[in-house]
Amino acid sequence: MNTNGNIYTIVYSAIIVILVAAILAFASSALKPMQDANVKAETISQMLDAAGIQEKGTAASNEEILDKYAQTVEAAFAIGLDGEKVRDLSTERDNIELIDGLKAQNKNIKDGGAAELPVYKFKNGTIVIPVYGAGLWGPVWGYVAFEPDCRTVAGAYFDHESETPGLGAKIKDDPAFRALFKGKKVDFTAEPAFAIVKGAKGDSEVDAITGATMTSKGLSAAIGTWFKAYSTFFAKYNFTITVVEEE
Repeated sequence: MNTNGNIYTIVYSAIIVILVAAILAFASSALKPMQDANVKAETISQMLDAAGIQEKGTAASNEEILDKYAQTVEAAFAIGLDGEKVRDLSTERDNIELIDGLKAQNKNIKDGGAAELPVYKFKNGTIVIPVYGAGLWGPVWGYVAFEPDCRTVAGAYFDHESETPGLGAKIKDDPAFRALFKGKKVDFTAEPAFAIVKGAKGDSEVDAITGATMTSKGLSAAIGTWFKAYSTFFAKYNFTITVVEEE
């Protein structure tokens, strides 16, 4: 074969492209279980942070995080926009089931579709739900934990894809911002039920991040949208545990 001809060049290039594609496909397939495990552990870690079971920044392996979740979760299930339970989510250590496709659920909420919204109840009494929306440069999301009265915020954890370091990224990096949520009250009958605003004064408001107006507005809108989606559920159910003292 004429190695200097066009046919040789085309065939050679095609073979290289096919080989590279095959190698990349194999690598992606081989690494997917590990990637999925990392995503699951990170999602659970964020919930544990919000629930006050694990502090942000705690060094733990994926296995340790899964163990902690299995030991501390009491129940997990999905609800629809009507507030009714759709199905249970497995909490067994080796078969933990989460609903982490928050982007798709966010669309379902806005379209009034068949949303499956997760509810995670932990043995310390907290009830954790997710939030998801758009920040300045990309998606923002997080988990908010409620006390058993389903109105008082017990804690929160937020994350982002590409917010500005030192500004919008503070929703994740600044413990002081997350601490503002603890003890706040959510009014599920109001519109919005909760807000992030400049000069917050009410029980259902926290201060926006200085210099990060768009990120604050985006996260506030995300919280408002998801809290509204859960409002019917929280109106129907109350997880308050009455403790009867022994005589």
